[in-house]
Amino acid sequence: MVNMKRFILGFCVAIVFLFPTAGQESELSVEESYLQESIENRIIREQSRGDSREMKERALAYIDDAISRGNKSESIRQALAYMGLEGIKNRGRENGRLINNYPDIRRTCAKYLGQLGTPEAKETLLEMIYNENEPMVLQEAVKSLADMGIDDRGKTISAITWILQKFHNTNPDNLFALSAIEAYEKFGGINSANLDQNAVEMLNKISEGPYVTPVKDRAMQALVKIRKAQAQAQQEQQQQRQRQ
Repeated sequence: MVNMKRFILGFCVAIVFLFPTAGQESELSVEESYLQESIENRIIREQSRGDSREMKERALAYIDDAISRGNKSESIRQALAYMGLEGIKNRGRENGRLINNYPDIRRTCAKYLGQLGTPEAKETLLEMIYNENEPMVLQEAVKSLADMGIDDRGKTISAITWILQKFHNTNPDNLFALSAIEAYEKFGGINSANLDQNAVEMLNKISEGPYVTPVKDRAMQALVKIRKAQAQAQQEQQQQRQRQ
């Protein structure tokens, strides 16, 4: 009953939000825009915490539209965090059975968190990585982190290496491994300065591990780039010392 009331409330507010009254000017004032965003955030919050997959899909549809219009509020980040950790950290059970495990929803949340691109969104993605067990969700989370390009003190690369090592030992996945390789390349950049020894060792393991040939070849190519970049960096440092 409570959930039905929430749905009716959200639906009614949505109708007001999506279909303004006749004669309303097309351009909203600052106050009207703020009110519109507040209503939108409330709809998203209510639907993201609904019990059914359909409610969460509606919340994600609102979030997609909101982000495309520049609404990157903390309320949206919180809704994505709730759904992104649902079923793995926030678990609901009925007669001992897990009833809120929606990997496809979590994957979409990882995608939208990357589009938010805020430091808080990055922390949520890292939390997802340390709790997630579905390769397809992890693949999207790693991609989002790489696209954001935020790696304070190597936290992001450490998280990627940790989860990649875990799956490498128990359940190697080609697409997940490929997303990690691409992330290493993005974070490493030209001089690979952000790649620690653990990441390099992980690339070695992939290049020789139980993966399809294209993935192993990609890992080897990344290693070649890193070695060349490191050799170039050492040469430049030596030349600089000689000039001094």
